[in-house]
Amino acid sequence: MSRSLPPSACSGSTLGLLFRQVRDAMWARMEHELGVAGHELTFSQYIALKKLSDGPHGVTDLARAAELNPGAMTRLLDKLEARGLIAREADPADRRAVNIQLTEAGRAMWLDVNQCGQRVRERAMHGMSDAEREQLMRMLEQVRDNLSLSDT
Repeated sequence: MSRSLPPSACSGSTLGLLFRQVRDAMWARMEHELGVAGHELTFSQYIALKKLSDGPHGVTDLARAAELNPGAMTRLLDKLEARGLIAREADPADRRAVNIQLTEAGRAMWLDVNQCGQRVRERAMHGMSDAEREQLMRMLEQVRDNLSLSDT
């Protein structure tokens, strides 16, 4: 049974506030899961590791993904490198560029961190059918796409 909210339910800042509350609640739950698993990561470090889990990336790509400036990303990467989670390697195609990749320790940590994320996502979607989960994801993607600045 579909429940429709009156147009006033999404007026003002209610929709934006709800998105912010969901984001904050997701990260608070993730911090809890990471703490229980013994991992200390900031949100930006988590995003960098997540991005690196699919292969090497440059500082600019990582900064864009974490919504940081390149200088802040470099400092974040320094911390991850000091912990032995990432390695920097010269880009063979461009000697001015550096590729960042996970080390073995970084990959092992990511596998555990990703399990924490899976538990958080499952908790967030608890009580929803597969169809409802798919519908929610489609609707959120539509909201994101509707707000995209690319068509202004």
